Amino acid sequence: MHERSSVFELVASLRAELDRYSPGGKLPSSRALVERFKVSPVTVSRAVAQLAAEGLVVTRPGSGAFRAGARAAAPAPGDTSWQEVSLSGDAGPEVVPRTVDASGVLVTLAAPPPGVIEFNGGYLHPGLQPERALAAALARAGRRPGAWGRPPTDGLAELRAWFAREIGGTLAESDVLITAGGQSALATALRALAPPGAPVLVESPTYPGMLAAARATGLRPVPVPMDADGVRPDLLEAAFRTTGAKVFVCQPLFQNPTGVILAPERRERIVRAARQAGAFVVEDDFARRLVHADTGPLPEPLAAHDPDGVVVHVRSLTKITSPSLRVGALAARGPVLERLRAIQVVDSFFVPRPVQEAALELVGSPAWERHLRTVATELGSRRTEMTGAVRARLPELALPHVPSGGGSIWLRLPGPAAGESSLVSAALRAGVAVAPGRPYHCAEPPAGHVRLSFAAVSGPAEIAEGVRRLRIAVDELRTQRDSLPG
Repeated sequence: MHERSSVFELVASLRAELDRYSPGGKLPSSRALVERFKVSPVTVSRAVAQLAAEGLVVTRPGSGAFRAGARAAAPAPGDTSWQEVSLSGDAGPEVVPRTVDASGVLVTLAAPPPGVIEFNGGYLHPGLQPERALAAALARAGRRPGAWGRPPTDGLAELRAWFAREIGGTLAESDVLITAGGQSALATALRALAPPGAPVLVESPTYPGMLAAARATGLRPVPVPMDADGVRPDLLEAAFRTTGAKVFVCQPLFQNPTGVILAPERRERIVRAARQAGAFVVEDDFARRLVHADTGPLPEPLAAHDPDGVVVHVRSLTKITSPSLRVGALAARGPVLERLRAIQVVDSFFVPRPVQEAALELVGSPAWERHLRTVATELGSRRTEMTGAVRARLPELALPHVPSGGGSIWLRLPGPAAGESSLVSAALRAGVAVAPGRPYHCAEPPAGHVRLSFAAVSGPAEIAEGVRRLRIAVDELRTQRDSLPG
């Protein structure tokens, strides 16, 4: 059973039993709860913390947990209807929209209900995250001299130098800014490179978080179609000419959601097309460390061979470690770096120093390379397990590309795109959450799709069970269609 499910069930059980205790009454010890409910001490600790956060129990270090006293009645709700008028402004045109559609992002951030298999996740399963190494790194970081002081606004010099070495080429520490994860870096880059109302060229399909960030900045995403070798250079060149766009956002390696790698013969042409248009390429290299064990040599980042500063590079440690290690980097050359720096400072001042110190401790430890090898092996085997199960049990769902990196596969549905939402709903009823394909398109999608994550699940058994449940959902929809008259 997942740790999250165990915590949820233990919280429910303890909440139901609280009436047995008078206010101030002591709950059973952690050891007693472990033995009674057959859960781990960590589960007990998290469950008690949840009840404490709800105000139902009070914890006293060294003494245990006690039922809290009666809470005062909640105050009557106020009248917030005035906010509708205030938030709507003067009803004039908005250069930068004040309402943001984050639904595509929330699909991968929201935890499904207990018992539902998480094929929609965007991060490594807890069993793949280096939790012990992270805990040790954070403990060491907290003891570093000056760890709780104010860091340089650009980030710690050692961490910037590490990212520069990771990206490669002639990039130096001075070309790198530390950011609060990849999403923050993308948002900063989009704000810096194009004014509100401007077009921004994007791969189609592409990462919903980037589309949301672009729209929140007031930009107009314009799709550029892809094929099995990545974005099509001929269509990109045409898009630059017809739109006048000054930004193209791409994921050349293990693209999300398709998993494809930009072909070698297209890489230089894409950078050249942007240079001729006086435009920037934002290279989101989010999945470079999510390589599979059976993958061959990887192409270097576009930024590694870009002396003219066309490419603004985004890199993050989050995907390969933990959702909460929000440490990333922006790398750029030339005057644009000063604009990126200014926006970064205004938005967040700086990334907390203990987090940066912990990142340095982690990547400099022997556990780091062991973790990378483990993840590469696990992701490769899980990909093989999922693709095999899909082909065997769901042959009507087309799998155009088997990725050699990343954590998901992209499936095309038969029939019109309108059936996508029905499948997503049916899958949830069957006990498996999948990511719909519509949020990955900034215009009308050519077909229905779903994205299935193999990185967010516990292992082969859960993959097999999830595909079995998805088969039930597909059969449910087929039965419904067959029962329609005519």
